[in-house]
Amino acid sequence: MAEKEVTSTNLPHKGDAQVDEVRLEAALGHKQELVRGFGLFSLTSLGIIIANSWAATGGTIVTALYNGGPMAVLYGLIVVSIFYALISASLSELASAIPSAGGVYHWSSVVAGRYGRAAGFFTGYLNACAWLLSASSMSSILGNEAVAMYLLRNPDVQWHSWQPFIVFEIMLWMCCAVVCLGNRFLPLLNRIAFCLSMGGLFITIVVLAVMPRGRHASNAQVWRTYYNETGGWSDGICFLSGLLNAAFAVGTPDCISHLSEEVPQPERKVPQGIMLQLLTAFGTAFVYLIALFYGINDIDRVFDTSVTYFPTAEIYLQATGSTAGAVGLIALLFLATIPTLIGTLTTGGRMWWCLARDNATPFAPFFARVHPTLDAPVNATIAMTAMVSCLGCIYVGSTTAFQALISSFIVLSTLSYAGAIIPHILTGRKKVVPGPFAMSGVWGYIVNISSVVYILVTVVFFCFPFTLPVTVQNMNYTSVITVGLMTLVSVWWFIRGIRTYKGPIYSMEAADKLAKGEEVSTKTEPARN
Repeated sequence: MAEKEVTSTNLPHKGDAQVDEVRLEAALGHKQELVRGFGLFSLTSLGIIIANSWAATGGTIVTALYNGGPMAVLYGLIVVSIFYALISASLSELASAIPSAGGVYHWSSVVAGRYGRAAGFFTGYLNACAWLLSASSMSSILGNEAVAMYLLRNPDVQWHSWQPFIVFEIMLWMCCAVVCLGNRFLPLLNRIAFCLSMGGLFITIVVLAVMPRGRHASNAQVWRTYYNETGGWSDGICFLSGLLNAAFAVGTPDCISHLSEEVPQPERKVPQGIMLQLLTAFGTAFVYLIALFYGINDIDRVFDTSVTYFPTAEIYLQATGSTAGAVGLIALLFLATIPTLIGTLTTGGRMWWCLARDNATPFAPFFARVHPTLDAPVNATIAMTAMVSCLGCIYVGSTTAFQALISSFIVLSTLSYAGAIIPHILTGRKKVVPGPFAMSGVWGYIVNISSVVYILVTVVFFCFPFTLPVTVQNMNYTSVITVGLMTLVSVWWFIRGIRTYKGPIYSMEAADKLAKGEEVSTKTEPARN
């Protein structure tokens, strides 16, 4: 390929778009292909609706209830949010220094130094596979919620696993069409979805607070009573395993980073968006859970799987005292979850596109294309959706697959975060030019190391079986999924990666000059697509 000289002088006085383009080409080695149409509000809105913590925790609360009950869920959310604040700070620092759509993939490739090619390759695939499982879990939640509404209205109909699977596939491809065909409207859709989500949360809290009319749970049941329904695990293991629900609610701090090439001044706005997203995720989930748990008046019935396979539906039914009220509240959950799936496909598609433009995927030139009129990585997004669609077939054969999808997403995503943070620590945090958001001195090490310790501990416990005794039906297949996916990636590394994969580019010299506002005149090759 012909080399292209990128020159910039007096950067502080140039337009933001030109400065961002120069930074992307000169320091990160990629040309500007996507439109920078996201502002801070629309960017943060995307992060909030992808996490959509109140709706996500409402749709995945079954494991958390068995692992400690309401008390453990609430206190667990506080604990997890504290540690995710440390993870978010660690990722924000890297996002500020290297504002690339590759996110942890690009960061790991840079901070790992001489081992950057291998570290970035595996970190990138960990993250990309995590987004596959995230999209699968959100599609499953939509399927469960739709079927729950139908069964509440038709109590004589028996539940079958193929019912949520049908909704799974329909909603998945509808959301894919929105991402691919409506890319230019995504910033607006994010803002609208944010307002609708907050509106749905407000209505749900008001209904849960008002309608029980003296049938509220007591303070002791919500805040002081511990329910260990695991069948044999100690209370400590029970609590740690139950942190999964809280992690799913707030555990997407990297999602905004994958739009770094679609927002002006990403070195500032992406870290701001990451931290704002976490704060909003914790606040909305915590308030929603308090209202939800006070609406319970018969917790034994919530635990009884012969009565309901979707505990939130039973809680809504108890709180409202009517089928229509429960259906209405589940409908709010359903409507709030649709934008989450759209955002997940948006972010995940960008991640797979980043791998493709660095020649890390099969048929890389095809998947690295950006559609000339839609201004979106359509091929990569459709490919991701097709893989998620295949994963959905597992749901037909196993009713425990839903929990495996959730726990596997958390394990893979946090391991990908560790794939960027650990090399950053081991190389003395000196492989990048700090951006506007940087943690100096010993505080950076404390935050980074604390993040890694949390990740390593929870990864182990999130692989424990959900209940005892362990059977084929209730086994936690997270470890099998993780090892299986990484085995496939290892095989692909020896087939393609070790020979032809080059990895992302980073020029410390250019980044340093850009940070100082000095003239940049460097030769970089265009993005490999």
